[in-house]
Amino acid sequence: MPSLDWGLDVLQEYRPALTAQPDFDDFWARTLAEARAHDLAPELTPIATPLQGVRAERLTYAGFGGQRISGLYLRPAAADGPLPVVLCYHGYGGGAELLHAYLPWLLLGCAVVAVDARGQAGATGEEAGYTGGAVGGWMTNGILDPAGYYFRRVYADCIRAVDFACGRSELDPTRLVATGGSQGGGLTIAVAGLDARIAYAMPDVPFLCHFERAVNISPAGPYVEVAAYCAKYPDSVEQVFRTLSYHDGLNFAARINPASRHLWSVGLWDDVCPPSTVYAAYNACPASAKEMAIYPYNKHEGGGQAQRARQIDWLAAALAEG
Repeated sequence: MPSLDWGLDVLQEYRPALTAQPDFDDFWARTLAEARAHDLAPELTPIATPLQGVRAERLTYAGFGGQRISGLYLRPAAADGPLPVVLCYHGYGGGAELLHAYLPWLLLGCAVVAVDARGQAGATGEEAGYTGGAVGGWMTNGILDPAGYYFRRVYADCIRAVDFACGRSELDPTRLVATGGSQGGGLTIAVAGLDARIAYAMPDVPFLCHFERAVNISPAGPYVEVAAYCAKYPDSVEQVFRTLSYHDGLNFAARINPASRHLWSVGLWDDVCPPSTVYAAYNACPASAKEMAIYPYNKHEGGGQAQRARQIDWLAAALAEG
């Protein structure tokens, strides 16, 4: 198969060393404890929609630092019993988008919790201040300090959405699904690595994985923000990658619940999230029930609607099997 990266035979065997610092697990235990020190205090506001049979609400809750995080909470109005719930995380610079984007999951009988990443294009603002300089979008905000880094807050916000789902009597905490593409794929991996309650994960063309290689070879997309920062501040390169090691999908993937089930995807011509960075995380994932959807001629769009159709079939079968 063609690839702008290594050949598929090499990719499928690629297992770079993990970069987790000795205090990686303690760092994230402290982070989540700090986030959970704030009452979740969820608030739901009805959203008018012409979609038949959909109950739609705007969700806000307390994320990291107590900041209000915005998202969507959607349910099939006529469904009975505790529902499976699909936690949806969006791509870089995006937002929770429009209600119809989640119809496949609703038609499968699932509820949906979709999260707006702080400071990006959704309804969630950004109250945190960052020390030091930054380049481009969000990738280098606070990058000289693991505890002050932008994605520390975002990952914690995403876990608090899991907490919300697990606190709802109409939802089934044993059937939690995490999914998203690009940044959303990276967030999916982080959430699955931090929270063993995730039973099913569908990360598409995931971002935020294997930073050491991604920053060095990706010619497009958000990784170049880190390269630009390192070019501007060459004396900070070592600290940059130390901070990123605490937020690397490679390290989260290795901590995923082995009993969970996974459907990943990769585009072999992807120059935004190169195939080797995706496979590095995938190969580190200990789940025995996992599969990779491979799109040989696709770039960062991955499989597009073909992959969505595959996800629908896969999730329907997985939920039916229990």
